[in-house]
Amino acid sequence: MENLDETSENEETPTLIVTEDMRSYIYETARWANFLSIVGFVVTAFMVIAAFTIGSAMNTNPNIASLFKTPTSLGSAGFTVFFLVYAFAIFYPSLLMFKYAAKAKLGILYGEQVSLGEAMGKMKSLFKYYGIVTIILISLYIILIIFSVGAAALMAR
Repeated sequence: MENLDETSENEETPTLIVTEDMRSYIYETARWANFLSIVGFVVTAFMVIAAFTIGSAMNTNPNIASLFKTPTSLGSAGFTVFFLVYAFAIFYPSLLMFKYAAKAKLGILYGEQVSLGEAMGKMKSLFKYYGIVTIILISLYIILIIFSVGAAALMAR
């Protein structure tokens, strides 16, 4: 009995082995994440520019507001806020992808375990963000369907 206790205490926990194929997959994923993050940053910049440009143009020329068919209650300030929120919704995952790409490349090229661990943490955060956004959108769709069915029922009366 004594030998069983000693062997279980002395056994090392198995370590994860990263093969060359895995390393190449992670590196290629990091390159694509870097590309997508840069595209996301560019789109974010255009969204911020559009938020302030179109919002101020709507104030100076009411004909521009009619082009966007926005309710007058929304106005240029609402348009600007909407675009800025949308820009942030694009910027945050782009930032996570950029950080993932940098840490993953560093971890794979130089064999740095800490960098690869941080990269996986950024990837986890990215998927968590998309999961939360998906849950919010599904909830909004369900609410929209419920209100549509309720409105149709009221219209039928």
